[in-house]
Amino acid sequence: QVQLVESGGGLVQAGGSLRLSCTASRSIFSINTMGWYRQAPGKQRELVASITSGGSTRFPDSVKGRFTISGDNAKNTVYLQMNSLKPEDTAVYSCAKARSNYQLFSRQEDYDYWGQGTQVTVSS
Repeated sequence: QVQLVESGGGLVQAGGSLRLSCTASRSIFSINTMGWYRQAPGKQRELVASITSGGSTRFPDSVKGRFTISGDNAKNTVYLQMNSLKPEDTAVYSCAKARSNYQLFSRQEDYDYWGQGTQVTVSS
């Protein structure tokens, strides 16, 4: 079992930045791929970033160049830095732990633990 707790969400104007944090209840980032998902009202959940323990990352075109993902194993924390935010980035953002490592998993079924999520609202 592992608990994931997100923080750092809030209200920001378009063009602004936020950094989200995902802290795990135990050390997992050295042995599992981690991902950040988002879900806007009426839309499907979307993977916006993933990172392996080796530091490989992947982003969809919708956030590439604006979002970065990083991890701090000592703090059991993964971060999502979001810059140049747009109103369409408004969503609940959740972190997730993959079932294994070494791959940048993109399917939701590849992830087995999820946080409760944190709301990000970008005003125009």
